[in-house]
Amino acid sequence: MSKQDEAALILKLYELCREDTLRKAREWYLRDFNPQSIADLHEGMFNDYSGQLRAVVSFWDMAAALVNDGAISLDLFTRTHTEHIIVFSKIEPLLGEIRDAFAPQLAVNLEKLIDATPDGRKQTAHARERAKTMGNQFAAKHQKAGRPGWS
Repeated sequence: MSKQDEAALILKLYELCREDTLRKAREWYLRDFNPQSIADLHEGMFNDYSGQLRAVVSFWDMAAALVNDGAISLDLFTRTHTEHIIVFSKIEPLLGEIRDAFAPQLAVNLEKLIDATPDGRKQTAHARERAKTMGNQFAAKHQKAGRPGWS
């Protein structure tokens, strides 16, 4: 694939991220979705946020497939995107249980991309710690304001 074709795909991914439904789903996932157990994830899969959860994980898994199959180079993708690491970091600790319980293929492309990324698992662990800190700060802020947050 030419550099121009790769650039077009990167820009298309950016454009899709700006689409209203996916943008709102990403906002919810990044801010409010902080599963600590398979029960938390199960709740996310079978409540009003199910569509958001599926949209975000599916979007980044699809993007990862483009990289894994060579449509976008790993170098270009990792220089222009980091959100996929955060998305993966939130489900990684539960991935074995998730796959055993109800989704054997969940995030397989995303996991393959993380493993192909230099220090990918280390970046994932770091992102998980940052997300946990930010989630706690957000929850405290909303608790003070009397607004519920989902986690």
